[in-house]
Amino acid sequence: MTPPSSHAPASARGSADDSLSPKVVEDIERLNTRLGETREVIGRVIFGQTNIIDASIITLLAGGHALLIGVPGLAKTRLVQTLGVVFGLDAKRVQFTPDLMPADILGSEVLEEAATGARSFRFIQGPVFCQLLMADEINRASPRTQSALLQAMQEHRVSIAGHYHELPQPFHVLATQNPLEQEGTYPLPEAQLDRFLMQIDVGYPDLEAERRMLLATTGIAEDKPVPVFDADALMEAQHLVRRIPVGETVVNAILNLVRAGRPEDSSLDFVRRHVAWGPGPRAAQALMLGVRARALLDGRLTPSVDDVIALARPILQHRMALGFAARADGISVVEVIAQLAATVG
Repeated sequence: MTPPSSHAPASARGSADDSLSPKVVEDIERLNTRLGETREVIGRVIFGQTNIIDASIITLLAGGHALLIGVPGLAKTRLVQTLGVVFGLDAKRVQFTPDLMPADILGSEVLEEAATGARSFRFIQGPVFCQLLMADEINRASPRTQSALLQAMQEHRVSIAGHYHELPQPFHVLATQNPLEQEGTYPLPEAQLDRFLMQIDVGYPDLEAERRMLLATTGIAEDKPVPVFDADALMEAQHLVRRIPVGETVVNAILNLVRAGRPEDSSLDFVRRHVAWGPGPRAAQALMLGVRARALLDGRLTPSVDDVIALARPILQHRMALGFAARADGISVVEVIAQLAATVG
């Protein structure tokens, strides 16, 4: 995720010059109506997961990638498939397994011989050449295969045999992971975790939502998702997100939150005692884009400190590691982030 250039227009840096022009306000209101329809369409297929749906939409609006973690049967795969349909994206799914190789994701070059006898290499694209890639059970593949996605997630291109191949735009990775079955899995390296804008924890639906799901999915007909966006409309929305101005109070809240989570920079005793390493600058960038997208999703013209607090856990929890003292004291990273967020609020 590249920070905005200091030579970029003021609107791209979050200033309030022309970002709140009548045209931009009109665009925000029109997009908010469209996003409301998007929420409704997804909600007819995914039951009782409003926060998960909103977090997924915010991730796409911010132009990022998401890691969805939850036990089997919570509609993680169905959610990703539904997002692909609703946003009109070319979506592909890869089931990650221990024997999956990098070429199975990126593609490979094959040697072809023409009728004249001349030989040449032709590149055959892998499933990564899409707009929405679902990496199902990503932690079941080997580190070598996991790392094949690193360049794609960061640069939106891949390098094969010394040649770069650009990926379609927009490009998003939504990966799923099962937190229970750890046998035969490979933890994601920190460098790859940092490429995910959010870690979205998917929990069980409440009683009423599960009742509606039970009745709706065991009848003769089920609701099917329909397109609300297309790829061009999503990219326009992502551009609009970057034009939303961010006040100095929110900027300071983001910086204070991220920097307070680093034991070497923090003045907080519980951080220095319990945190082994904290979030880097990419976390602050993710928060800046995330709070803008959350404000847009709610139809607001500018984000607030409440947005920073709401997104602190999904954006920071996979970017921090606890030390031995935290494990000895029974402290979780979620508790540490909650204490950090309390200092901002």
